[in-house]
Amino acid sequence: MTFTFGIYPGAALGSDTGIVHPVSPDRPEGITAALRRLQGDAPTLLVRAYRPYPAGDGPDTRATPADPVRYLGEGRRLDLVLTFREPGDELDGWLDFVRATVRTDGPHLATLQLCEEPNLDLPALDGSMPNVLRALVQGVIAAKEEARACGHDIAVGFNAVPTFDPADTFWPDLGALADDRFHRSLDYVGLDFFPDVFHPQPADRLPGAVAAVLTAFRDTSLPKAGIGREVPIRICENGWPTGPDRTEQRQAEVVETVIRAVAGLREELNLTGYSFFDLRDADSAGTGLFDRFGLLRDDYTPKPAFDTYRRLIGELTV
Repeated sequence: MTFTFGIYPGAALGSDTGIVHPVSPDRPEGITAALRRLQGDAPTLLVRAYRPYPAGDGPDTRATPADPVRYLGEGRRLDLVLTFREPGDELDGWLDFVRATVRTDGPHLATLQLCEEPNLDLPALDGSMPNVLRALVQGVIAAKEEARACGHDIAVGFNAVPTFDPADTFWPDLGALADDRFHRSLDYVGLDFFPDVFHPQPADRLPGAVAAVLTAFRDTSLPKAGIGREVPIRICENGWPTGPDRTEQRQAEVVETVIRAVAGLREELNLTGYSFFDLRDADSAGTGLFDRFGLLRDDYTPKPAFDTYRRLIGELTV
């Protein structure tokens, strides 16, 4: 079974209230150098990027990072997310956008994710769009059909966050919309989860908490949509921010604990990848929870967790 790693190399990120912007612009040469160091001798490293539909100049309608293709090569390939920010019912433009992306970026793409966290209703996320389920289902089908027609080997999927409310209807509603074409087109399901960030865990309970979330996602959530164990799960976003009460050393410890827990379950739960969120801080002097998710500080100097992740990539890439 293959197991690959990746990282989002930007610094802009979504919070519970909107977009958190970095205090300094991206430095492409610093990003490329960091990606090379992280990858080491591993044959590949996925570079995660976000491209919105429809595009615009608003804070949640800009692609991030800009021009991610510049960070590819040397085995690095693109893990691209197409976010759905259309508040209306019309899907023709969205599906044209999906197909055009496959045609244009197909040679660079390892994975293509349709929609971003469609089961989470927050302002910066696609779950706040009323037509997101139809966009997800039809987008997956359109992407896979276009990839096959163009001869591109692209893993097509979508992602979600853990569901803790038994009354939540996202997964049954998805199952009701998902037809045979959707299931034939679906290559993976992504999970975004951040253990010990929003709900702190004692250190000795963190591995069990990770295992519980992953197992519930596989055995409880996905079956409600008719998605079986043959469909791999990828960890698309996971991280742990530093801050006034969150030490850099503890970040390194959490990174090691979580990744080893994920790797230990990869065969049992059919887990095929992990991507860290994110490369550098938005604001290393900031005191907010979302300011310091990076493995690097905002001046591109490494925190201890950078070397931890680099070492784990070298050890656990399969």
